[in-house]
Amino acid sequence: MAGGSLHDNEEGLNEINVVPLVDIMLVLLIIFMVTTEFVQEKFEDYKPPPNVPVQLPMAATAEESPNKSLLSLAINKDGDLFLNGNKTDLDGIKGYVGDMKARGAKLEAFVAADERLSHGDVLKVIDTIRLLGIPDVAINTKPMEIQ
Repeated sequence: MAGGSLHDNEEGLNEINVVPLVDIMLVLLIIFMVTTEFVQEKFEDYKPPPNVPVQLPMAATAEESPNKSLLSLAINKDGDLFLNGNKTDLDGIKGYVGDMKARGAKLEAFVAADERLSHGDVLKVIDTIRLLGIPDVAINTKPMEIQ
């Protein structure tokens, strides 16, 4: 017949082969599992060092994980300054930044200051960082419940 009808011995596709679908889903699952490991490692860099006792202030606009920084500063309630977990002062920061810039590193600063510290002490550190040529300065806060 010229109508293009099926012959009696030809049958249409009655089943869907799910094996390729399962293969694709397993590959995607593996990709997500591997990606999650890298993301978790990346976010661990943003926390203040565990040996620096800092009580962060709360802010409604705080993010759980700010942008990555190469310069991690923490100031405890007594005004002690820590650079990447090691106790230092403003001159130590200047030397470290000078060394990093000599290596050609692009620096970003991440400041975690205790909420009981005076505003002037925190501003002095941030101003020093900006005068050293680091315009990207983030302040670490912890998120609070919005009611």
